Amino acid sequence: MHYAVAGSAALIIAVMLAINGELTAVCGETLTTLLIHLVGLGVCSAAALIKRENPFKTARGVPFAILLGGVIDYFTTFFNTLAVGRISVTAILALSLLGQAATSLVIDCFGLFGMEKRRLGLPELAGLAVTALGIVLLLAGGEGGAPLVPVAVSVLSGACCVCTRQVTAQLSEHAGLLTGTWFSYFTGSLVAVAAVIISPALGAGADFSLALAAPFWTYLGGALGAAAVYLQNLCVKRMSSVAMTLVMFAGQVFGGAAIDAAFYGEFSARTLAGGALAFAGLVLNALAARRVTRRT
Repeated sequence: MHYAVAGSAALIIAVMLAINGELTAVCGETLTTLLIHLVGLGVCSAAALIKRENPFKTARGVPFAILLGGVIDYFTTFFNTLAVGRISVTAILALSLLGQAATSLVIDCFGLFGMEKRRLGLPELAGLAVTALGIVLLLAGGEGGAPLVPVAVSVLSGACCVCTRQVTAQLSEHAGLLTGTWFSYFTGSLVAVAAVIISPALGAGADFSLALAAPFWTYLGGALGAAAVYLQNLCVKRMSSVAMTLVMFAGQVFGGAAIDAAFYGEFSARTLAGGALAFAGLVLNALAARRVTRRT
């Protein structure tokens, strides 16, 4: 059941990333990140009103640190907007999942964020190496070389995504799923507003008039993001970090490959082979984690 829910969240993220890319092409990275967070916050606020739930009241007494998952999530979204349009959707998702896989192994190895501690051994390292090899093959499937900055920020977005997922899940455990999702967008929106305010000083001011030029459907990315965060919060404490990454990889990368093929005409057998090899590496990690769990 939880694997199906996580897989659905992964497919939603793949669609969301493609939609956010269209908004970024019109509005730029800084304004797009703000709009995504505001739309997501609006959706979560509407849900809270319908359920008559006050997130501030529900979260009363929880540790302050776990209210800040949205601060990390801001960078997940911003890094993705920096990469979209510069490399394919499939490549962004694959690199993000590489960052997630590496971060998940660290979390499981040290028992971070309250997760069960699992020893990192050769099978896990081998699985990560196979995943990395598959992603290299996947990137080589595109035309030309992949620029360094989009590659780097895509990996970082994956690392931020895992950290956000864990922090938000802890808040959801204390205060409920809706409150956890709401605070993720609330604190992320605060950072996004601050980024827009300081962006002129960095020579990257946001032009709000551009938001009126974007098609209506491009604003759906924020709503889809809120749904994906909510669904991930349902699963994160019920699956190992590696298993969660495995399912998310399958849904996001192969969903992204389908989007690239259907809407951008970007697909090749090498891309499919790279995705399959990267997936196989994550399977090795999941099997290793399962073996350790059985022993304990």
